[in-house]
Amino acid sequence: MIKEYKTIQEVNGPLMIVKNVEGVAYDELAEIELPNGEKRRCKVLEVNKDRAVVQLFESSTGINLAESKVRFLGHSLELGVSEDMLGRVFDGMGKPIDGGPDILPEKYLDINGLPMNPAARDYPSEFIQTGISAIDGLNTLVRGQKLPIFSGSGLPHASLAAQIARQAKVRGTDSPFAVVFAAVGITFEESEYFVQEFKITGAIDRTVLFTNLANDPAVERIATPRMALTAAEYLAFEKGMHVLVIITDITNYAEALREISAAKKEVPGRRGYPGYLYTDFATMYERAGRRIGKEGSITMIPILTMPEDDITHPIPDLTGYITEGQIILSRELYNKNVLPPIDVSSSLSRLKDKGIGEGKTREDHSGTMNQLFAAYSAGKDARELMTILGEAALSDTDKLFAKFAEAFENEYIGQGSSTNRSIEETLDIGWKLLSILPRTELKRIKEEYIDKYMPKTGAQ
Repeated sequence: MIKEYKTIQEVNGPLMIVKNVEGVAYDELAEIELPNGEKRRCKVLEVNKDRAVVQLFESSTGINLAESKVRFLGHSLELGVSEDMLGRVFDGMGKPIDGGPDILPEKYLDINGLPMNPAARDYPSEFIQTGISAIDGLNTLVRGQKLPIFSGSGLPHASLAAQIARQAKVRGTDSPFAVVFAAVGITFEESEYFVQEFKITGAIDRTVLFTNLANDPAVERIATPRMALTAAEYLAFEKGMHVLVIITDITNYAEALREISAAKKEVPGRRGYPGYLYTDFATMYERAGRRIGKEGSITMIPILTMPEDDITHPIPDLTGYITEGQIILSRELYNKNVLPPIDVSSSLSRLKDKGIGEGKTREDHSGTMNQLFAAYSAGKDARELMTILGEAALSDTDKLFAKFAEAFENEYIGQGSSTNRSIEETLDIGWKLLSILPRTELKRIKEEYIDKYMPKTGAQ
């Protein structure tokens, strides 16, 4: 039986203290009913003996302490899930906002999910093609991986996120592929951009889109990624789909967490963020992966903007500890109009070796990847030397490496936001660029592959 309480002691911003409560649990969903019959939802943040601190999902305006009633519902926040979610747009709390009918749920799932037993995890090993050469060729995404994108303020991470959502697919399988996209703390303009982008390209048909706007309550911002992951778990582990989860922007999520922590008067950690920021991130990121015996999987690309481009900031720093690498966007490349401006030298996919090679991508992938990294690094060094000492100080080979670096940025990395390349096209472009260099400099590729794949007019 659900009990009602008229014992609201205090309202302070989004927080409310209810006294003389019994049997109330952390994270439990509650409902406050105003004297005029209006109902607002809230959830329990803290329980201390017979007092509960609850946070409102909506405004606290108009709450009469003496007359308003609070009901604790006995369960945490839940999302009604169904395959009908595909092709739909929801707000941050899981309500449809695209003008379509309400979803008829097959079941209701706790948005906090269930931790995945480490012994039940299957190792990520299958290549996911994003159509973006700098990722597919050099920092390969593998099914079940967590690969964040570290961006800076003003860099085109929204465009990159939309491009990945449109183009990504698992090759060589008949299993259905879905994208769950969570936009956290974004502007209305950005929200419209994502919705229209997916509708124009038809990607909306396989996408579940959750949008939380910047003017929505902070507690909703914390719920939105978990709503998305709950939908992803249902599609992946109950419907056998390969699901790609994209969350942008994790920085807005962390700011909301800091705001609520400050309202609760908790002792702050680094830069004012709560001390449990790492643990909180882990409860989200670790919901990605593959399960033994399950056909489906969850691959996650969280996107975050680094405050002041500082990679040592707590948000990227802690994210890097939990995830398997990172894709970093470069302001220098962006200023040179190289799009997407992926800094391949600083980026890393720790699982890239598991998803490439014969039967997955192509036999020459590993060798060309290592050779491209080495040649680009040498080319950048040659360009710096040219800037300091002038072109006359470079050897003929150094000049070729400098030429390679320029072509590599413009043709390989700078493919634009609308080009979708197969892995074969990406590898062939890599060979075309390597043909700029003398054959004697290609020390990281087997001779047989050079004979087989190098353009005939290439390196001698």
